[in-house]
Amino acid sequence: MSHGPSATGGAAISTAAPGHAHEPYVPVFTGETKARLAALMERYPTKMASLLPALWMVQEARGWVSPEAMAEVAQELGLTAAYVKGVVTFYTMYHQHPVGKHFIQVCTTTPCHVCGAEDVVKAFLEKTGCGELGVTSPDGKYTVIEVECLGACGFATPVMVNSDFIESVTPEKVPELLKRYQ
Repeated sequence: MSHGPSATGGAAISTAAPGHAHEPYVPVFTGETKARLAALMERYPTKMASLLPALWMVQEARGWVSPEAMAEVAQELGLTAAYVKGVVTFYTMYHQHPVGKHFIQVCTTTPCHVCGAEDVVKAFLEKTGCGELGVTSPDGKYTVIEVECLGACGFATPVMVNSDFIESVTPEKVPELLKRYQ
């Protein structure tokens, strides 16, 4: 593996998505998105400094950050693919595999746990059809995970659905809440 500035050690970006060898990888940064990335990079002192927002652009476009997308970002920013992967795997906000259209995060830190977070998790798993944490529902709509502290201990149990923050969720409120995300 190259340790220089080349994102892929001089090799071309892989053209197959994992598990989908017959489907070529389509780059994210073309046309308008490439122009957005260029404008973004002008706001930072170095290309490397724009890494986190560039990864957000990928996740916004694809719903997750695949190894091929990591390589593309690395190439665009003049970084190594290994460096980009290290950043993606460090931050829990980046999805490293496909998730449902509605990504549900339930706080299960001690204060929320004491206030019934476990029952909120169970209600989400049952009502979405996910069955277990981290699994996407059969219809592709939902993925439910537990998270450590959403910063609203006084309003247990807090939940995030995509970027929507919802306080004081109880198991009884879950069905009505899910109606917003059909």
